Amino acid sequence: MYKLTTLLACTLGVSMSAVAQTYPAKPITLVVPFAAGGTVNLMARLIGQRLSDELHQPVVVDNKAGAGGTIGAAFVAKAPADGYTLLLSSMGQVVQPLLYKKLPYDGAKAFVSVATFAAVPNVLAVSNSTPVKTVAELVSYAKAHPGKVNMGSAGVGSMNHLLGEMFVNGAKVNFTHVPYKGAAPATTDLQAGQIDVLFANLPNVLPFAQAGKVRLLGIAAHKRSPEIPDVPTFAEGGVKDVVFESWYGIMAPAATPAPIVKTLQDAVLKISRDKAFGAQLAEQGAQPFPGTSAEAAKLMDTESRRWVEILRHTNIQMD
Repeated sequence: MYKLTTLLACTLGVSMSAVAQTYPAKPITLVVPFAAGGTVNLMARLIGQRLSDELHQPVVVDNKAGAGGTIGAAFVAKAPADGYTLLLSSMGQVVQPLLYKKLPYDGAKAFVSVATFAAVPNVLAVSNSTPVKTVAELVSYAKAHPGKVNMGSAGVGSMNHLLGEMFVNGAKVNFTHVPYKGAAPATTDLQAGQIDVLFANLPNVLPFAQAGKVRLLGIAAHKRSPEIPDVPTFAEGGVKDVVFESWYGIMAPAATPAPIVKTLQDAVLKISRDKAFGAQLAEQGAQPFPGTSAEAAKLMDTESRRWVEILRHTNIQMD
């Protein structure tokens, strides 16, 4: 029995090594669980192009939007665990299992974290037609007009929705939530004045703020961002303890062989630590955030514990 066990272990080891040596042998699909045009999509295309160069295979970005990101996540969860179908991961993979009573996959067991590669601050943007220029003025205006301030989001349970709920709870105001199918259409309507407020990743609204099409009132961080040094923190505007930085990474189906995960992890970390890639991120208001598979898994666990507490104070109800 001992010899048989040893033989099986050796055979498995040789097989796994062979997998690592031949991977990847065909194009890879990187699924974005949101509509094209948002920050998640932008991060996917930045890392996808670099991964393609690094792995010498095309990396195809595939947007599968809907249901707060769970449709795209479910697609990857059910895909063959061979390293050829990956998920562009974000905080959504932390909160979805906490928000949804029923998911078409096991949120805690369906994926293996490959690596993280970028992080971005979140900001509060308002339309030019909204008669406020500071966080304090917005709070006062919302209190004077309860329910009249429309807050857009990328969908119920999306990250900007959750940040908005954190702000509402911290500022003791009442916004009317207007969910969209992604951050991009919400941003379009913000510019048109169809909604008043949008909590968004900085890359999603920075070009429009620079063009004068929307205004940035505050940043959900402990300190100001070097990309937008004139934009104060929420705490400076009188709304404390609303801090929320978004991060991005890659996940694979849970049963993906360890050598493949290692190959992908090493490629992502190499890219994230590259100065040219860091410069690309900086142009979008983002920054490198390299994290190993183990570090990414630990981050997910820490964030999950944090969001359990946060969600207790929100009014979000999911089916």
